[in-house]
Amino acid sequence: MNTAFVMGNGTSRKHFDVEKLRGKGNIYACNAVYRSFEPDVLIAVDPKMVHEIVADGYHHNHVVWTNYNNGYKEYTNLNYFQPSRGWSSGPTALAKAADDKHKTIYILGFDYMGLNGGKKFNNLFADTNNYKKSKEPATYYGNWLRQTESVIRTNTDTQFLRVTNVGDFCPAQLNSYDNIRNIDYDELEFRLKKPHD
Repeated sequence: MNTAFVMGNGTSRKHFDVEKLRGKGNIYACNAVYRSFEPDVLIAVDPKMVHEIVADGYHHNHVVWTNYNNGYKEYTNLNYFQPSRGWSSGPTALAKAADDKHKTIYILGFDYMGLNGGKKFNNLFADTNNYKKSKEPATYYGNWLRQTESVIRTNTDTQFLRVTNVGDFCPAQLNSYDNIRNIDYDELEFRLKKPHD
């Protein structure tokens, strides 16, 4: 398939039914998504999340990618990035989709900015196991943004479409690349009604 969807876990995608993506392209997602949704490829680079995924047994019947860690010696059925980028899960998932040669990549849930004007943790899985509390300070997004930019900059033949809600935060840096633009969820819904390859 030429089309892929990469799902971060920012709250901007809270009201979108991700099952609508099924069959429209390859779906890459991160971390705790597996608790309620089965993507085509799950990426988790935080050791705590990898241990959770393995304890659940999810990796035995699904594709899971991570960075190698000595704590995983006894684990089977994990796929390892060689070499490790040392990045966060979202940008690593984006890089994996680009490496898999998808020509159109939709990006959901890459919010960057924290909630309440950037003050509070922005993640759909806040207050759950292995995640920060919703009232905790937002995670600084600078590294995440630089990692995203690296993927966009090195894959100039790929069209990236970042899906947000109208009025959501957009880092100014993303406006400097010709191969990425923002669309809203209405446009995504419209595009999903068209045939995908």
